[in-house]
Amino acid sequence: MSIHIEAKKGEIADTVLMPGDPLRAKWIAETFLEDSYCYNQIRGMLGYTGTFNGQRISVQGSGMGMPSAMIYLHELIKDYGVKKVIRVGSAGSYQKDIQLNDVVLAMAASTTSGINNSRFINSDYSPTANFDLFIKAVNYAQKHGIPIKAGNVLSSDEFYEDNPKAYEHWAKYGVLCVEMEAAGIYTIAAKYNVKALTILTISDSLITGEQLSAEARETSFQQMVEIALAAAMP
Repeated sequence: MSIHIEAKKGEIADTVLMPGDPLRAKWIAETFLEDSYCYNQIRGMLGYTGTFNGQRISVQGSGMGMPSAMIYLHELIKDYGVKKVIRVGSAGSYQKDIQLNDVVLAMAASTTSGINNSRFINSDYSPTANFDLFIKAVNYAQKHGIPIKAGNVLSSDEFYEDNPKAYEHWAKYGVLCVEMEAAGIYTIAAKYNVKALTILTISDSLITGEQLSAEARETSFQQMVEIALAAAMP
């Protein structure tokens, strides 16, 4: 056991999908994995292990924001030997051509957070995706006719910003969308030489104000999870 995960040694696979929402972790396990079992219920942050196409896969909720996600990923790597992690999350669009339910691959993650200030003093570290996982995801999407966007995303420390137009500055520099975990996940993965990728489904648009329901955010991200599982295969 670690501090926040009660799994025994061997109960977590070396490849983990990480949604922020623990109920999305439950939905992924029940929908996509065979013979899945729950290995963690501490703080309600559900974790499951099962098989997909004969490959052991785990799904672990990470909570909202970089501090929470980094705690869970640190323990998954250090205490359970995880080697690959794929975040499957929701995001808010910054661009007119990125609409509800579109899938975005985060090649890199800018951030408003100061998480790396103590690691890289007077410097800017650029957290990026692992190329092998990224290209597998791209190839699967193209083969199956799933439209994707790929590029820079913003990992924000705030969900509700004081200035509702703040996104426009990032959008001008080509940032595709906003979420809250990728930069932290990519940083911890790089620190421990672990492969990481973030795949996002657009749940909101900061341009139009459209948004998916809470239920849809938990259970309607089929294409994103299919891409993630394909990328997770050896």
